[in-house]
Amino acid sequence: MKIHFIAICGVAMSAVAIALRDQGHEVTGSDAGFFPPASTELERAGIPYYAGWHPERMVAGGAPDFVVVGNAVGSQNPELLYVQEHGIPFKSYPQVVGEYLVKTRSIVVSGTYGKTTSSALLAHIFGETGMKPSYMTGGVTQNGTPAAASGTGDWSILEGDEYSTAKWDKLAKFFHYKPTHLLLTAVKWDHADLYPTEEGYFDAFRKLIALVPAAPKGLIVACIDTETLPALLKESKHPFISYGADKKADYRYEKVVASSEGIEFDIVASRKNGKGEKEKGEKTYHIKSLLLGAYNAENVTGCFAMACEAGIAPEAVAAAIGSFKGMKRRMEKRYEGGARSTEYGARSTEHGGRGAGVTVIDDIAHSPEKAKSVLENLRAIYPGLIVAVYEPNIGNRTPQSKPAYKDAFKNSDTVVIPRLSKLKADAANPEKTFEGDELADTIAESHKEVHYIDDDDDLVDFITLGRLPGDVIVFLGSHGFRNMIEETVKRLAKHST
Repeated sequence: MKIHFIAICGVAMSAVAIALRDQGHEVTGSDAGFFPPASTELERAGIPYYAGWHPERMVAGGAPDFVVVGNAVGSQNPELLYVQEHGIPFKSYPQVVGEYLVKTRSIVVSGTYGKTTSSALLAHIFGETGMKPSYMTGGVTQNGTPAAASGTGDWSILEGDEYSTAKWDKLAKFFHYKPTHLLLTAVKWDHADLYPTEEGYFDAFRKLIALVPAAPKGLIVACIDTETLPALLKESKHPFISYGADKKADYRYEKVVASSEGIEFDIVASRKNGKGEKEKGEKTYHIKSLLLGAYNAENVTGCFAMACEAGIAPEAVAAAIGSFKGMKRRMEKRYEGGARSTEYGARSTEHGGRGAGVTVIDDIAHSPEKAKSVLENLRAIYPGLIVAVYEPNIGNRTPQSKPAYKDAFKNSDTVVIPRLSKLKADAANPEKTFEGDELADTIAESHKEVHYIDDDDDLVDFITLGRLPGDVIVFLGSHGFRNMIEETVKRLAKHST
């Protein structure tokens, strides 16, 4: 078939486009702009695309069999208007994933956090052990694998996002993925713009849990370290395999050691693979992972549990975990180098010689809770000062989100709010979202050093000035930071020479 993607340059859209191209379809795309890694992957796959919205180019050589419309595409987009006026079928990318990538055994990885890393790691484990899965995740791995692929095996592994499918379909994306197996990381109220109440957010997960068939055709693997998720599962009366740090977990992680090189820990398992039976005694498996942050022990353990319950040998699972490098924009180390303290040495000598160099971290943490988690883990790893540059998504700029900011940045020494990216306001929501200075004032209610800097060059000057070995500059947010990360790396590298 001939398939056109409007707004193809998103991580998920480009990955799905490549997966369909690999299935033999003729794929084209358009977008307002093209940037790595999506543009690089599209070029590598040989998918033609063009900048801007040009209906005549979209239908050159014949109209598409259907068009995939990105979630960010506005109602007045010329290509979308042409599609609607001429009766060309159009779909959202979650619809396409559900129709073209879902296999008979569909593992959906869902939860408030951890789902991108977990789904990508699980796909890596299945791929490394010869299972040839189809998969789709919300990010690109540092191993160089794409965010989606069409495999020949009978398993699919999909990141199950709870956010809306499309402007014309407000249901969560995960409802399109036909789960037979569900890996649940956690359920804590998020996306207040779509779910104004906590109960509404929980309802989406209740409906997701209800989609999973009973054993032996279906299976739920869930973390029991938070109160809400076990309560939802108990309410549903659906049996599940548990994991977490909790002593009652079927797969328990313990003795976690985190460093700037990764994590090591033990998984204590008391299950038989795929049998749903207790073993006599327990077996312990030592895990070495390249992932940064002790919190990733939880993600790894969930993947270990699901892979073992799917029938993969635990030793093979552990080996595959060890070769997974992590995700871009998930505690991604963008730079680690020196800093010339003679030029910037205004601080106390107590900070001297306390690490290999200044580190720059990039993470998609766009909510106060996710930012808090990243900062807690960085504080446990790095000895120096932590400077956090934070830009939330639109759901965490609303008045409802304000209570979540209390003490969220307590593990950073300095918080910097940049000029916030302009986002289209929801006409149905009359409440005004935070501007940058208002967000800075909100965080300053529980943090002593917060700065709003609306000029990008000034911001980079501010965060790089005075950095010493052991310090960390961490960018937290779902937007691209307008090349500030690259400029920060460039200046630090210059300072270290």
